[in-house]
Formats: sequence, C-alpha cells, structure tokens
Amino acid sequence: MQPDPILVGNTAAWLRKAAQNLARVERCLAEENPDVQDALFHCQQAAEKALKAFRTWHDQPFRKTHDLAALGKQCAGIDPTLAALADQADELTEYAWAFRYPTSFLEPAPGEDDSARRLAQEIVQVITAGLPAEVRQAAGVDPAPKVT
Repeated sequence: MQPDPILVGNTAAWLRKAAQNLARVERCLAEENPDVQDALFHCQQAAEKALKAFRTWHDQPFRKTHDLAALGKQCAGIDPTLAALADQADELTEYAWAFRYPTSFLEPAPGEDDSARRLAQEIVQVITAGLPAEVRQAAGVDPAPKVT
C-alpha cells in the first residue's frame, strides 16, 4: 500500500528545510571570517526540523517550540531507539535564541561549532534514514547524509 501522498509531502517539506539549514551551517563556517553564531542557530534549526519531520510522518502534532528536549522525548516515545539521540539534542536548544538578540552577551566556546554541527548532522541523518524511501525521494535528500 502506498503511503498517503499528503503525509509524504508534508514530511518531505520538513526534511528539505532541515537540509537547507545544514547547508547554511556549512556556508556560515566556510566564510573567511566564519559566522559561528549563525552556524549554531542553523544547527539547532536543522535538528528541530528533522524531529518535526519525524513527528509529522507519525501523524503526531506538535506545538510551536524550539525545545529539542521536548521534541526529542516525543520522538523517543514513538521510537525508543531515538532516546539517546533525543537526550543529546537538548545541547542544541539554546542556539535557537542564545545569539539572536542584542541583549545576549554569550560567545561560543572554541570548537563549539564543530560539535554542534556534528550533532545536528547526526540527528538529521538518523531521522532521515528512519523515514521511508518515498519521503526521502520526495525531499530530494540522501538517505544517509555524510557527517563531517
């Protein structure tokens, strides 16, 4: 039986957005003067959108949130094999706002961009690989994106 084309399309849309965020991470870090703060923001966004793709595929609603711990726990409730990854995802949550406002005096630590990028890539990779081929094909994403 073929999956619901609307469900496939909605899930694929979230995955495409996650892939776009990962591409933005690479562009931010490839600059002569890397924009680490924006890269970290896009790491969080990529992970968030991948988790929302998973929830969408399983026809589970979610509220507007940047809280990756909450989204991750919801995903692990559907697939317990995601529990460890869901716990790690919370490390990225603060990047949704930490550097986005002028009142923030935080600065990323050396190497923070590399670990965040690897974690975001892993989350997107694991979620993508766990979705049906029809979704991956509709999203135009590789079933196993390379983690750098």
